[in-house]
Amino acid sequence: MKHIWILTIVILAVAAHSFSQSENDRLREQMVKHQIEARDVKSKPVLNAMKKVPRHEFVPEKYHKEAYNDHPLPIGYGQTISQPYIVALMTELAEVTKGEKVLEIGTGSGYQAAVLAEITDSVFTIEIITELTNEAKPRFQRLGYRKITVKNADGYYGWKEYAPFDVIVVTAAAEHIPPPLIEQLKEGGKMIIPVGHPLQVQDLLVVEKKDGKVRSKNIIPVRFVPLVRGSKK
Repeated sequence: MKHIWILTIVILAVAAHSFSQSENDRLREQMVKHQIEARDVKSKPVLNAMKKVPRHEFVPEKYHKEAYNDHPLPIGYGQTISQPYIVALMTELAEVTKGEKVLEIGTGSGYQAAVLAEITDSVFTIEIITELTNEAKPRFQRLGYRKITVKNADGYYGWKEYAPFDVIVVTAAAEHIPPPLIEQLKEGGKMIIPVGHPLQVQDLLVVEKKDGKVRSKNIIPVRFVPLVRGSKK
């Protein structure tokens, strides 16, 4: 009788796990349909990436039930994981294609980097907060994102060693466009960056480098946490 009881517990545990996975898949599909496609994000690679990346794995456990809701969530150390729509919009604006080299500034929990890595296999990401860097690295490994390269440094300076980049995505608000990032952007490349005062609404810009000139276009008002600065290069 004891063995039957233990077996029953194991079966229930497996069933609960399966239901949880199924529910997360369902919620992710709904997130893409109602929050992203409904707001006119059309890129198939972006929509497929958003359907595939398990957002609940990139938030603290206490927020797992909110992972697919239409808002940002705290991830600790004064940082947040962006609203799903904003992640999708920034990725679509970047027009990332397979084989391109992408630099992300502000790893956070790693969600944006994972979305980018579903589209291209060359993603470099910088995080200045050591604790977040140390959490993101094993998370990428556990989830199979082995082609994301992570650095603990001040993202303002970019990553000169691997420049130039086809695309740069900045996930924190800078008061101006960092000159080192412009320098490291490939000719013909795009940078997606929120610019403005950290205590006010910022502008989400698409910055393009073409024929030696830099042009920027204002897309929508946004509110991001500020780009943390420090002495780490």
